[in-house]
Amino acid sequence: MSGFGAIFREFLRAPNNIGAVAGSSSILAKGMLDEVDWEAAKNIVEYGPGTGAITRHIVSRLSPEQRFFAVELNDRFVPVLAKKFPAVKIRIGSVGDIRSICDSEGMVSVDSIISGLPWTAFDEELQNELLDAMFSVLSEQGQFVTFAYLHGLPLKSAKRFRSILEGRFEFVSISPIVWRNFPPAIFYSCRR
Repeated sequence: MSGFGAIFREFLRAPNNIGAVAGSSSILAKGMLDEVDWEAAKNIVEYGPGTGAITRHIVSRLSPEQRFFAVELNDRFVPVLAKKFPAVKIRIGSVGDIRSICDSEGMVSVDSIISGLPWTAFDEELQNELLDAMFSVLSEQGQFVTFAYLHGLPLKSAKRFRSILEGRFEFVSISPIVWRNFPPAIFYSCRR
């Protein structure tokens, strides 16, 4: 099954869990990853890789000294990811369990978390629960990069998510609109 076919099928099945009808564009992925301090980041985690649209770009930037794994809740995407990225460790589960996942990986803390999760589709309780879990592993100078679709930004849940990020992180920047993505998107770059 192609990446597009897998994502579209899963979107139709569970739009609040997938949140996308297509994978992220290379332009969005590269913009997000340009925010990562690749020199300082030793432990890197991707949340919700889907079919690997951003994973592909992460893998191309990794050095042999860096450790990387991805956490995917939807086990239907795992065979697609495994075929595309046989060397990448994919952990099936919820990012709400990131502390125990990191413990099982022997990873005390994470320097950079790159997320493809549909944060604005989550209610406030879930947003906070997942961010609490993330803060349990994010290093003192840790980074968090995620994106949101332009059409969803006026929604109450999107405004709330931005406010939560601004309340939790020392620094939050918002990118210009990435028009060459379907749908158009922005991304948040956050640092503790």
